[in-house]
Amino acid sequence: MVDLHCHILPGLDDGPKTIEESIAMAESAIAEGVTRIVATPHSSRRYFFDFALVRRLRDELQSRIGNKLELATGCDFHLDPENLKSLRQDSSIYCINQNGYLLVEFNEISIPPAMDQTLHEIQLAGMRPIVTHPERNRILRAHPERLKKWVQQGCFVQVTGASLTGGFGPVSQKDTLRWIREGLVHFVASDAHNTRSRPLRLQPAYDVVLDQFGQEKARALFLDNPLAAFEGRDLPHVPELQDESSPPRKKRFFFF
Repeated sequence: MVDLHCHILPGLDDGPKTIEESIAMAESAIAEGVTRIVATPHSSRRYFFDFALVRRLRDELQSRIGNKLELATGCDFHLDPENLKSLRQDSSIYCINQNGYLLVEFNEISIPPAMDQTLHEIQLAGMRPIVTHPERNRILRAHPERLKKWVQQGCFVQVTGASLTGGFGPVSQKDTLRWIREGLVHFVASDAHNTRSRPLRLQPAYDVVLDQFGQEKARALFLDNPLAAFEGRDLPHVPELQDESSPPRKKRFFFF
């Protein structure tokens, strides 16, 4: 598996405080079969994004864990005016592995209509926005038509693994499953912050998708699409949008 959204670097935001906890997160990922992680500290009014420091901490952590896990950098990018100004000056430092895909996070209090144009401008600048964990955003849960419009516009969607297993409540779990069925979801990531309340665990979420939607969908959301974004390629699996009343399509594969 490839984890595109993970707060694994120490001392930068509300993620781990020490390098030792970062190493413990990495070891748990390796145990689950994760081969690549994108370290995505926040860039927001609360947390300043220092790319040089991010890269230094990434290099330190990589040297401590060796070649069992490949670490890249990106950003949990909050869409506010100050950030957008910085994005216009140098976008690559915020993107996943500096390859064009950008994790974008929305405010839970207000998402103005002008945000549609903002996302379009980000695309015109050559980036590919990935809307992060909409199933945990009250506005987007109440108005899923906005999310669908952005996907139709060419944006992508990442949900959190713990949402699939009920870690953020039954409403988020239900919406996540429904949006996967409707073709709105392109990635599942951990959005891990520590080893306790927000651990790096993807296997239970993978098992849910495997059971509900089959191996092809599970592989697309946890490996094939995340790897393509990691490498800066077009996504190999972009599902057709389905009406919410459509029955789920479940596939089973058997190997001998």
